Amino acid sequence: MTILQNKIDFAVIIRVKNANPNGDPLNGNRPRTDYANFGEMSDVALKRKIRDRLLERWVEAGKNDDGNMIFVQSDDRKADEAKSLRARAEAVLGKELGGDKTAEIACKKWIDVRAFGQLFALKGGKKAGKKKEDGADDEGDTGVSIGIRGPVTVQSAFSIEPIDVTSMQITKSVSGEGDGSKRGSDTMGMKHRVDHGVYAFYGSMNPQLAEKTKFSEADAEAIKAVLPRLFENDESSARPAGSMEVLKVLWWRHNSKAGQYSAAKVHRSVVVNADGSYALTNLPDLVPEELDGF
Repeated sequence: MTILQNKIDFAVIIRVKNANPNGDPLNGNRPRTDYANFGEMSDVALKRKIRDRLLERWVEAGKNDDGNMIFVQSDDRKADEAKSLRARAEAVLGKELGGDKTAEIACKKWIDVRAFGQLFALKGGKKAGKKKEDGADDEGDTGVSIGIRGPVTVQSAFSIEPIDVTSMQITKSVSGEGDGSKRGSDTMGMKHRVDHGVYAFYGSMNPQLAEKTKFSEADAEAIKAVLPRLFENDESSARPAGSMEVLKVLWWRHNSKAGQYSAAKVHRSVVVNADGSYALTNLPDLVPEELDGF
């Protein structure tokens, strides 16, 4: 296993057609927008899709490589019997681990922990000596939080132009209580979509932090492989098959750990147009690899 040796930046261009790329639960599940009406997809939603695609690769490989397992699994896609993140953590880490040993085991087991980091809240192995009102010692379990800082960062995606959101009223059910002939008062709902939009998001991989989590060159290649397939097997009523598409992945591999240029300058070097095309500013000695969407 070779730890990541070179800084990496990447950009992903996405086309949305008649879909809700990322609904806002605090706004009736309408597509997320900023105050200027540019569409937005949260970094959390994007990392969820990266995790799902990595988990599919792990399952397709026959589940024989524990180092590529996913810790943060969604309930409808999980590949083990754990009913919660705590249960999954305790099954591997135990209930009273702490410190560097816990971080080492977690990073060795789960690729998303090595990549994005994670916060584990476990029971401490020691008792806390607290004073009761009568002066006697009160021993109780201490909680311990173990933070792992990952080398891979992903920004939120934003549309290139302001988006138009179309809303329609729908019937959520065909009948209410009783024999089915009486319609309930809660049968109506709303469904929202973005008619058309082109989004882009950016990310980076930091070799210095990769040394802490043992994030490897192979791990970087695994993420690179799933980015063009980000929306495959991700269909839903809000995102029908074919409505979300990765148009292009741009992958910059620097020649050193520090990199020739800052991430901000690299990300600014690509100008994405409203039709999904793009133009690149020349950065001497740093040419991106261009990958087509799946």
